[in-house]
Amino acid sequence: MTDTVQEPAETEGKRRGRGPGRTSREDWLKVALETLVSEGIDRVRVLDLARKLACARSSFYWYFKNRAELLEELLEYWRQHNTQLLIAAARREAATINLAVAQLIASWAAPGEFDIPLDLAVRDWARRSATVRRAVDQSDAQRIEAFAEMFRRYDYPASEAEVRAQILYFHQFGYDALGRRESWDERLARSRDYLYCLTGRQASDAEVQALADLVRANLARHKTGRSRRRQGQD
Repeated sequence: MTDTVQEPAETEGKRRGRGPGRTSREDWLKVALETLVSEGIDRVRVLDLARKLACARSSFYWYFKNRAELLEELLEYWRQHNTQLLIAAARREAATINLAVAQLIASWAAPGEFDIPLDLAVRDWARRSATVRRAVDQSDAQRIEAFAEMFRRYDYPASEAEVRAQILYFHQFGYDALGRRESWDERLARSRDYLYCLTGRQASDAEVQALADLVRANLARHKTGRSRRRQGQD
């Protein structure tokens, strides 16, 4: 990745810790991801990250050649975590198209799986970097193609499958980009109509219930995981 920001000179003062012992590669990646999401790519700078980790800036270079390598790692994490998750969800076996869409929506929209803030942060980053813009365009194309292939598996004509894939993709991103404040109870109350509009096939009671069960299972799993993380910090 060629996009770089000039690092400010390190402030004078006592360095806290040297060598790799104080931090790990995962620590740097974690704080960089958190900074990307909360403050934007321009704040993902080695000195700023070192301050957050309370360590010497020099320890960064035990794990990364330079800032550009860190940025490439962030982009690769996003590809593997978000893009591959959606592709895998679209490829899961299901008896009907409505169940297939239910599985996809549950993985995408419920918290704890698809990282919505990270996706939006990478898209904001793409406004500043042609390299990242190309990566986002490629990712969007791969996701939409996986959705189209999902529709084709259920005997939709190729042209219709592509259009429905785009509608499904842009529909969900509309929720994310607009930051809709709507409870899951409200969304699930309309799930029968959503499934029909997205697939063109009437959803059975079992399919509607399956979507609700999948979403609520993800919500419960996310809540449990968050509770365990809090207990680990106490």
